[in-house]
Amino acid sequence: MFEKLFRKKSIAKILEDAAKGYGEHGTSLHKTLGLRDLTAFGIAAIIGAGIFSTIGKASADGGPAVIFLFIFTAVACSFAAFAYAEFASMVPVSGSAYTYSYVAFGELVAWIIGWSLIMEYAIGNITVAISWSDYFTGLLSSIRIPALNINGIHLPDWTTMDYLTAYNGHIHADALVNAGKNFANLDEATRIANNAWITAPQIGGFHLVADLPALAIIIFITWLVYRGMKESKNASNAMVIVKLAVILLVLSVGIFYVDTDNWNPFAPNGVSGVLKGVSAVFFAYIGFDAISTTAEECKNPQRDLPRGMMWAIIICTTLYVAIALVLTGIVNYKLLAVGDPLAFVFDQIDMKLMSGIIAVSAVFAMASVLLVFQMGQPRIWMSMSRDGLLPKSFSKIHPKYKTPSFATIVVGFVVAIPSLFMNLTIVTDLCSIGTLFAFVLVCAGVLVLQNKPNIQRGKFRIPYVNAKYIVPLMFIGMLAAAFTWYQQETKAFLFNEQKVYEPVHFITSLDANELTSVKQQIVDDQKKVNVIARNVDAADYLSGLSAAQYEEFMSRSSVDTEKKFEHGWGLFKHKIPMWIFLFICVVIMYYSVTKNLSLIPVLGLISCLYMMCELGISNWIGFGIWLIVGLVVYFLYGYKNSKLAKSTETF
Repeated sequence: MFEKLFRKKSIAKILEDAAKGYGEHGTSLHKTLGLRDLTAFGIAAIIGAGIFSTIGKASADGGPAVIFLFIFTAVACSFAAFAYAEFASMVPVSGSAYTYSYVAFGELVAWIIGWSLIMEYAIGNITVAISWSDYFTGLLSSIRIPALNINGIHLPDWTTMDYLTAYNGHIHADALVNAGKNFANLDEATRIANNAWITAPQIGGFHLVADLPALAIIIFITWLVYRGMKESKNASNAMVIVKLAVILLVLSVGIFYVDTDNWNPFAPNGVSGVLKGVSAVFFAYIGFDAISTTAEECKNPQRDLPRGMMWAIIICTTLYVAIALVLTGIVNYKLLAVGDPLAFVFDQIDMKLMSGIIAVSAVFAMASVLLVFQMGQPRIWMSMSRDGLLPKSFSKIHPKYKTPSFATIVVGFVVAIPSLFMNLTIVTDLCSIGTLFAFVLVCAGVLVLQNKPNIQRGKFRIPYVNAKYIVPLMFIGMLAAAFTWYQQETKAFLFNEQKVYEPVHFITSLDANELTSVKQQIVDDQKKVNVIARNVDAADYLSGLSAAQYEEFMSRSSVDTEKKFEHGWGLFKHKIPMWIFLFICVVIMYYSVTKNLSLIPVLGLISCLYMMCELGISNWIGFGIWLIVGLVVYFLYGYKNSKLAKSTETF
């Protein structure tokens, strides 16, 4: 039983099947892609929601120093890209990390990777569709045509967001208003969400809130991908040209409005503030691996796939760093926690035309990301179907368009329906953790095959640097830094010291009596006895205190300790991923010394695993549940129908 779960495919067999065109599964895919097309696909996948949306929140958390997070993430992705490139050169077929894991680890791990990649491509596209909808509705509302008396096209709020965002926004708005905040002073996102909930039509008390623009763009992109690779390639290349032109325009204009005083302090919230944006910034980079899913449609995959990945990461990192510096130079970093930071910044300096151009280009940029991701998922399902792990219909190739037709339509449904209802933050984090897990296993796969003599190698191999001495030195350096420069944080981590809740979280968790008590404490502290307690904006007041003042205020508050401080198991559970990371680091260090592992894939494994740990325990739990569901599907169908199980070949 155990051996059957980890049965492996040989590279020779995979290449033999590919050469035969997978006979029973119909015609093969068109080979139309060159290096320029692959690089464009990579840029199309990487420059999208990240540069037009999530870069704002990351900059607000980390300040100008967010550029170091972009560089760190790019380096981590580059390590993973080397591993992808070596596998793509060895196994130049569709399937990406799924196929690579089948070779390195065996069937069960390959299935787990294939299942987790749904979180990268399908759930990632849900995220991008939601972001696209935000930009599109913003663009419509900015349209001005005086001759036709059109002063903006405004869709009802309940048709432009998901149910959960509207409901949470309504609850959050109520809590803040009760805490003394004026409704007009609520942040725009909360006000719009609250309005969507209040104005939505109801059926039996159920509020009909759904993101209809997100549904529309998914239908269009699915149709385009269904029609063929040539059409998709041309559309992608055109959209890449548009968004690169706009980004260069933003940089060339914005640089003249940079005030270097806005770069001081450069890292206002320290390392923790910079790392807070790891999910958002990493999400900006996922997609470079989507290039590897097009291997069977490349003219020369062994040469062009590795180059395409690397060029895409280099070009995009340069642009991300430049944009982050310009954004944080034009306005104070604190103002950038908005969904459309590029357009927002030019609004602040009263350049409405630039703001409009950015809004238009963002619509194209997001659409290009959707296009690449929507191409990647069907091709992974196609590979899994060829191996018998999914029904045969998933590997059906359209006789005219030469695309995995059935799989493409299914992906359309899988993305379109949840995009109506799912929350942006949830899907962003789930997408990131699924992708990082795939990156970790691809890097580990290279290490597993490193010293196997009978492996058929491709034209590209990762440059070998022995990790035997470097990794232990890095581990010692990490410990030295932790116990010197970050002694207080390390002590808090090791001894699970209690942590005070953020002001907004604290205020919105209080009942009416507790809220009255906190307001009275604020009035007493300010010695303003003539101020009526209900007019005190508790959230704003507490947010304005220094860290020391806030902790002192909380220690005096009569509110129950459970609502003021996170401690015990409630605090420790968030540290479990980091303990897992540290344990695996020790294991990797041991094997680096004893097995002379290659340094680049080791660094890729460590850095990607670290970013997984920064995503938090709730995402690990969600990902774990997703994998359990996948295992149930595998044992009910894939295990019994595996082609490899029916053959006598061994690896």
